[in-house]
Amino acid sequence: MSQSQIVSLMSDFGLSDVYVGVMKGAIAQVNPALTVVDLTHEIPPQDIAAARFCLMNAYLYFPNGTIHVAVVDPGVGSTRRAIAVEFAAGFLVGPDNGIFSGVLSQSPAITAVELTNSDYWRTPEPSATFHGRDIFAPVAAHLASGIPLNELGREIDLASLVQLAIPELMSTNTQIVGYIQYIDRFGNLITNIPGTDVQGKWSIVVDGLTIPGGKTYSASPAGSAIALVGSHGWVEIAINGGNAQRQLQLDWGARVQIVLDRE
Repeated sequence: MSQSQIVSLMSDFGLSDVYVGVMKGAIAQVNPALTVVDLTHEIPPQDIAAARFCLMNAYLYFPNGTIHVAVVDPGVGSTRRAIAVEFAAGFLVGPDNGIFSGVLSQSPAITAVELTNSDYWRTPEPSATFHGRDIFAPVAAHLASGIPLNELGREIDLASLVQLAIPELMSTNTQIVGYIQYIDRFGNLITNIPGTDVQGKWSIVVDGLTIPGGKTYSASPAGSAIALVGSHGWVEIAINGGNAQRQLQLDWGARVQIVLDRE
């Protein structure tokens, strides 16, 4: 198995323990020639929605054929399915808990299997608490090394894949109503409103505060709030030189309203 391929890893494991390292070891046991890229292991614990957002905004920057392993898995060891999904840009490996629903909303699944073939696990008796090491990592390594998807388990109905319940945008000619879907380490409040929906002059109203729209963080005075389209392509709220989450006392799910100036 000398085929070279990329496997990306994302989890909520952090870096204080050995969990990430042993997942990489399980991959190397199958094929040490694989390239393993860490997306992040600092997803807030058990936060599937944050993982959904991060993976959705990362996969486009990888070559087609990349295998993306995402393990934020509060249901590990339960009846939730372990799955691998083929989509246009590559493969997704992880729990069937909605973690892949963001990616698949942009690039629909082509086929999916439940990982029932233990020949491709690290052990036929996996830990009930660490499927990342015992199932997902070795399966990804086998997939990256040329094992066909249909060898990994039984095919499942694509309509049965778990979807996270994400509120839909509400739009009129003069406003868009959305919510905060992610908060990055800088405290920037990232909404679910695509940047392509805001043109010309616009502002955000949130928690009674009106925040002007701009192009850059420095478009507002130091310490002041600014709304802009971030590098991820979503409208976000930031503080020039500060932390919007702390300063504005806003959190995940907070309602935001964009006011569009059509004049």
